[in-house]
Amino acid sequence: MHLASETFSFLILIAFMAGGVDALAGGGGLLTIPALMAAGVPPVAALATNKLQSTIGTGSAVIAFFRAGRIDLRAFAVPAAGAFIGAVLGATAVQHVDPSFLSAFVPVLLIAMGLYFLLAPKMSDVDRHARLGRWGLTAVCSGIGFYDGFFGPGTGSFLTTTLVALAGLGLLKAIANTKVINLATNIAGLMAMIAGGKVLWMLGLGMAAANVAGNQLGTWLAIRFGGRGVRPLLVVMSFALTIKLLADPANPLWHILR
Repeated sequence: MHLASETFSFLILIAFMAGGVDALAGGGGLLTIPALMAAGVPPVAALATNKLQSTIGTGSAVIAFFRAGRIDLRAFAVPAAGAFIGAVLGATAVQHVDPSFLSAFVPVLLIAMGLYFLLAPKMSDVDRHARLGRWGLTAVCSGIGFYDGFFGPGTGSFLTTTLVALAGLGLLKAIANTKVINLATNIAGLMAMIAGGKVLWMLGLGMAAANVAGNQLGTWLAIRFGGRGVRPLLVVMSFALTIKLLADPANPLWHILR
């Protein structure tokens, strides 16, 4: 697919911004997917190309957080494996099931997540008592992984919320370890997209380079400022994605409320 140079440059810029947002709060797809579609990329190819660039960008964030000593691979390897399996199952299922029914529930979930971060007591980087053990957390992450493979929007934010609310992690540690789990779901989804031949490789790799740069900047900001200002960003991204989804008059939620 041929794109004009100015369109290509615009998508590179958006990928950089999305990388920074992803490293801090998740939700970078809110920027890249609409931009790709606005550039004339078919919807399925847009999802596939976005998965390529976000996978590479998230991988770079994992490396940066790991070098900074913020990731506990031993604690989250099993939840990440569960999320990977869930994403494979979700990516397989979406090829056989109409995913439109999920559209009615996603805005509700995002609003709940945004309200949690908006109204919950101020969070610090101090760990608290976990409400779930490893296997309970693995079950939850497997479900989120299935959601990512099946539908996708807001997965990074869902994972961060889960690690703060249920795993008892401080916000910065939750953000860092979210990247490990999200990388697993991204790889699983990307494998399914590659198998389907939907990835635009040249565009995806160009956006991936910009996404890596954005992720590195976002990771540095998160480490440097200890997660301060991340909660408002999570709220904004949650509500922005909700507005985007509800702006579609075909969203099944409107039919349910009628």
